Amino acid sequence: MVDRMGPVVSVVWEDWADRSLPLPAYQTAGSAGADLCANFPAEARGAGLTLLPMGRAICPTGLRVAVPEGFEMQVRPRSGLASKHGITLPNTPGTVDSDYRGALGVSLINLGLEPYTIRHGDRVAQVVVAPVVQAGFSAVETLDQTARGMGGFGSTGFGTDRS
Repeated sequence: MVDRMGPVVSVVWEDWADRSLPLPAYQTAGSAGADLCANFPAEARGAGLTLLPMGRAICPTGLRVAVPEGFEMQVRPRSGLASKHGITLPNTPGTVDSDYRGALGVSLINLGLEPYTIRHGDRVAQVVVAPVVQAGFSAVETLDQTARGMGGFGSTGFGTDRS
């Protein structure tokens, strides 16, 4: 479904989810990403989820979503968690396809030096809904030439003379 403001993502709570927590929400009028909260089953709410340094885990949100056809939902790190604590997503951005209907979990990794505990209700990631274009792929004998050519990582320089 798409309304005048843009696409509308349908959201269903998991049976066990704490429905007092907010749905994904934009924190300011200019926000590109809507925040996702950790939503743990009742028996895990007190302890939360502790990530040891270099530890990875899937953080539950208690949600399932239906992204409109022609769109994807990108799951991205929150900059404050990443810069202050080293908490980020190992597969950033994660993609939720328009035909996925399973549980929405956030894959987290602790790149920091200290253990970090995600508490019930913490904002753990943000989602950006974006249009998708599916390209065709065609095998060819040669590719067209460009100024960059086959230059790889770093081939276009640093932007300033570093000699």
